[in-house]
Amino acid sequence: MARVVVDVMLKPEILDPQGQAAQRALPRLGFEGIAEVRQGKRFELEVEGPLDEAALARIREIAETFLANTVIEDFRVHPVESARGAA
Repeated sequence: MARVVVDVMLKPEILDPQGQAAQRALPRLGFEGIAEVRQGKRFELEVEGPLDEAALARIREIAETFLANTVIEDFRVHPVESARGAA
């Protein structure tokens, strides 16, 4: 089986209150020098069969219609080198 990761992030122009809260907390915890924090979502999908262009197109369709709200979020689909259980 192949693994594909879909990263979903708010578009840059969309306010990210969770990211802002994390950014404000970092200096209080002793972490300086972080200019911005954006919070997002990561989905890992295991694909049956070969990870060819048709499978990646299907994953992009899933991301666009189900995993991300494309009005306010962008997404990126990328294959992972090895599936679970591989060395």
